[in-house]
Amino acid sequence: MIIIIFIDYNIIAKITPVLYGLALIALVAVLFTEPINGAKSWFKISETITIQPSEFTKVILIVFLAYILVLLQKNGKTEINKIWKLAIVAISAGVPIGLIVMEPDFGTVMSFVVAVAFMIFASGIDKKYVIAVILIAVIALPLLYYFVLPNHAKERIDVFLNPELDPRGAGYNLIQSKIAIGSGQLLGMGILMGNQTQLGYLYPKATDFIFSVIGEEMGFIIAATVIILYVVMITKAIYVAKTAKDDLGGYIAIGIAGILTFHMVENIGMTMGLLPITGVPLPFVSYGGSSLITNFICIGLLLNISARRKKAIFI
Repeated sequence: MIIIIFIDYNIIAKITPVLYGLALIALVAVLFTEPINGAKSWFKISETITIQPSEFTKVILIVFLAYILVLLQKNGKTEINKIWKLAIVAISAGVPIGLIVMEPDFGTVMSFVVAVAFMIFASGIDKKYVIAVILIAVIALPLLYYFVLPNHAKERIDVFLNPELDPRGAGYNLIQSKIAIGSGQLLGMGILMGNQTQLGYLYPKATDFIFSVIGEEMGFIIAATVIILYVVMITKAIYVAKTAKDDLGGYIAIGIAGILTFHMVENIGMTMGLLPITGVPLPFVSYGGSSLITNFICIGLLLNISARRKKAIFI
């Protein structure tokens, strides 16, 4: 994070085409590794160290797309509405997303989609395209469910709609998570005193269901404070996007805001049964080296952009 702060983000953006190419190579190479928990998402360096290239690709793609958007809008912001320019953006984002689908890692794919959507919307795209995408999504979702999603992904959606459908199988984690959060009540059961957490009913408790641990052992007040802190962080990211000195900084900041928003909403929402369960970490809270490094890079970029803005706009 500290290193990223001191390198002008314009310089970082200029080298992202090279980083983007390296990221694609890594995403292809990881498909030939041994699967871990059913997904080929990690390079296993040792028994305790793994590297997840899709995590680093997130921040690389955000900066690369911001750089592309600025180049495409060199003659005016409305230039982005030309079909061939939108196609360039779609292909640039679609290639890494397609590779991650092959792993498969649908949670990370959705974080990519949300970040790209934030950036495209901020670029001034015509509303007709937004409406068209929404209509396509409404039509495509049932088709994806029946013909594209693997069985385990379908089970997660089915269980999201009815956890009691398979209480000892696919619905087990969600039921235990809701019990854990509810058991915490206002002040929690105490650190290392949670029944679901300490007796092994929550899995994985250090990553996907870390918010359930917080809810059970620390209670509603601390859990609500965590949510408030995320809202503040996301709000500040949007503020940095609004006050950036140029479009490049604005696009990078809004893309990061999209990543943080998705991870916060999806991870916390899935532990409460409000959203389907996916393997999405909670930023700065879930255990995981690749995710933590990526999050610090994102914060470094936000501080970088904020430090170089022309003026402050108080909101």
